[in-house]
Amino acid sequence: MEFKEIQTLIKLVSDAGVDEVSIEKPDFKLSIKKNEKQVTYASAPVVHTQVAAAPAVQASAPAALSAPAAEEKSNTITIKAPMIGTFYRASSPDKPSFSNVGDEIVPGKVLCIIEAMKLFNEIESEVSGKIVKILVENGTPVEFDQPLFLVQPN
Repeated sequence: MEFKEIQTLIKLVSDAGVDEVSIEKPDFKLSIKKNEKQVTYASAPVVHTQVAAAPAVQASAPAALSAPAAEEKSNTITIKAPMIGTFYRASSPDKPSFSNVGDEIVPGKVLCIIEAMKLFNEIESEVSGKIVKILVENGTPVEFDQPLFLVQPN
């Protein structure tokens, strides 16, 4: 991971209001922890680190890795999470979902909500097409840039 990527990740963590994020790859581990006055990070080889990744990070990694492979096999567009938070398909449990598999979407249509720090952010489509697959379960945590939907463009 390049230093510039780490700086970008630190800024995203700071802006999203998340207190801690951990990323593990085969050759390194990155932990970003935020306290009230500053954001710090630490990186070390896996051999010298403790395993402290959040379950949400581990659970979302396979989905993030498999979606690009699916995108390459077909001509679908992947709609990704613009922030860290909790993914919701509807505005409340008793309301219908904003979008379902097979729905035709246009730019500006609300696809889902991502809750971050008790703020509910409507995620709107930037493309038109048909939803082929919803990659995230309702009520689960999502990471920044995690694939949420696969869309077959018109």
